[in-house]
Amino acid sequence: MSLPPSEIPLGAIRFNSDSQKLEYYDGAQWLQVSTFSPLLNGGARGVFGGGFSPTLGNRNTIEYITISTTGNAVDFGNLISATRTTGSASSSTRGLFAGGILTPVTNFTNNINYVTISSTGDAQDFGDLRIPVSANSGCSSSTRGIFLGGFDTPSYYNTIEYVTISSLGDTVDFGDAITSNSRTASFSSSTRGVWCGGTGTAPLSNLNIIQYLTISTLGDTSDFGDLTLARNTCSGCSNSTRGLIGSGRTPTTYNIIDYVTISTLGNAIDFGDLSYSAQWISSCSSSIRGVWGGGETPAMVNTMNYVTISTTGDAVDYGDLTEGKSDVSALSNAHGGL
Repeated sequence: MSLPPSEIPLGAIRFNSDSQKLEYYDGAQWLQVSTFSPLLNGGARGVFGGGFSPTLGNRNTIEYITISTTGNAVDFGNLISATRTTGSASSSTRGLFAGGILTPVTNFTNNINYVTISSTGDAQDFGDLRIPVSANSGCSSSTRGIFLGGFDTPSYYNTIEYVTISSLGDTVDFGDAITSNSRTASFSSSTRGVWCGGTGTAPLSNLNIIQYLTISTLGDTSDFGDLTLARNTCSGCSNSTRGLIGSGRTPTTYNIIDYVTISTLGNAIDFGDLSYSAQWISSCSSSIRGVWGGGETPAMVNTMNYVTISTTGDAVDYGDLTEGKSDVSALSNAHGGL
């Protein structure tokens, strides 16, 4: 039997067998001991892959930033194929880009690409999703990558599947989402994966639902709460405690940022605003910063904004992607699930 709070000494340390993390007692609650180093693998890196440009079509380019600094993105390598609207997931070493639309736009893929985040170079084949889909959304812990939903015109899916990021292979069934959907924002802590908003079916509509699952188990998602505004093509990022949801459309485009506390349940709260309104935006994060980039305003932009996740307030300029594009997918080696 655990001690009642009044008998737990300040600064006590314990190992949480559910999250596989060390925790310390601050006199009122147990908090996770951060085991992330900002110098891990050369720094907290954000990686942006694929996308769409109206002049160049689908893109196979991969670029990266060092999240703790500001500045323009730098070339990383290339995806196996020019692809847009892929799902993404990552550990501290490996990043995955799953599914998406090839050329022509009726050609959906189930291929999963992977890169080693600390290096540069072209993506390699990881395995396959169970079905070819576009606009699925991924999240991850240090071991598992989980992909939810997506569509392959005219069908929308409620499927959830997962992989073990450190190995190669095809996805395995995890469970089902509350509703068939695509274009959702997603993020995670080390224990929970969270998906927000999106486009649902029956009938086709914008969603304000936030749903979650426990990454280490199998099963269906459960209701978490609601966004401040029903919308799709928004993008999420997180540290270990807070998840942020930026931008989106209804079809009007928005620059709003919402946030939730991942360990609790409840509705999203206003955080601040991005400097621009866009759809098909992408995002990544470290334990300190969230960064959004690209999108359609309706012009394709190369803008990047960032916020400090632990505070609230409007985003500020970070730098530029290598080109203006939308439908990009982003990941990092330092997000809240690690």
